[in-house]
Amino acid sequence: MFELEDKVIFVTGGNRGIGAAIVEVLEGMGAKVAYTYRSEPGPDAALAIKADVTDPDSMEQTVNRIEAEIGPIYGVVPNAGITKDGLFPNISVEDWYAVIDTNLNGVYNTIRPIVPKLYERQSGSLVFISSVVGEQGNVGQANYAATKSAMIGLAKTLGLEGARYNVRANVVAPGFTSTDMVKSIPDKVKERILAKIPMRRFAEPEEIAYAVAFLLSPKLSAYITGECMS
Repeated sequence: MFELEDKVIFVTGGNRGIGAAIVEVLEGMGAKVAYTYRSEPGPDAALAIKADVTDPDSMEQTVNRIEAEIGPIYGVVPNAGITKDGLFPNISVEDWYAVIDTNLNGVYNTIRPIVPKLYERQSGSLVFISSVVGEQGNVGQANYAATKSAMIGLAKTLGLEGARYNVRANVVAPGFTSTDMVKSIPDKVKERILAKIPMRRFAEPEEIAYAVAFLLSPKLSAYITGECMS
C-alpha cells in the first residue's frame, strides 16, 4: 500500500520517542532505514550510526556511509531536536544557540549533502518534523518555536524548488505526544493541556510515524508537496 519496500530512508534522532516509532513503522513496511543517535542506539534497523547533526562533516560522512552500505537514499526525515525552555528574558545566549544549532542548522546539515543527489535521481521525499508550537507558539519556548516554524517555511520552499525534479518536501507538526518528555509533565498541567485537545488524549508516537510514512510514500502522497500536516 505505501510502496516503501526496499526504499532507503534516513532518519535523524531515531533512537527514542517519535524518531524510534518512525524507524520501527518504516522497517515494518519493508523500508531500509538508517538512523542517527547521539548517546545510545535504539530500535533494530538496517543501519544505526552515532553522529552529530550540528557537525556538517559528520553528517556528510553519515550520508556517504549510508549510500555505500545500503544504497541510494530516497527519503529523509530530519527528526533530531532538543528543547531549552524558559521565558524569553531568561533564555541564555547558550541555550538559544544550542536549540537553533540542533533543530535548524542540524536540519540543513542533514539535507545539504542529500538534496543534490535526489535532484539528480529525479526522485525523493523530505519529511520535516515541526510542531504545533511552530504554528501556534507556546509560553517559554521562543527558541524551539522559532526552529519549528522554520521547518514549515523550509518545506514550502523546497517543495517549490524540488517539484521539477520530482522531489517532494512536506512537514508533520505533531501536537503533544506520549513520549518520555510529555509523560514527565505534572498531572495538573497535563489536565490543562488535554482540555484543549479535541480528542482529549495525547497522540501516540506510532500515529505520528504513520503520518510520516504517508508523506514519504511514492504512491499515497505522490501529488503532495509543500504541505504541513498538523
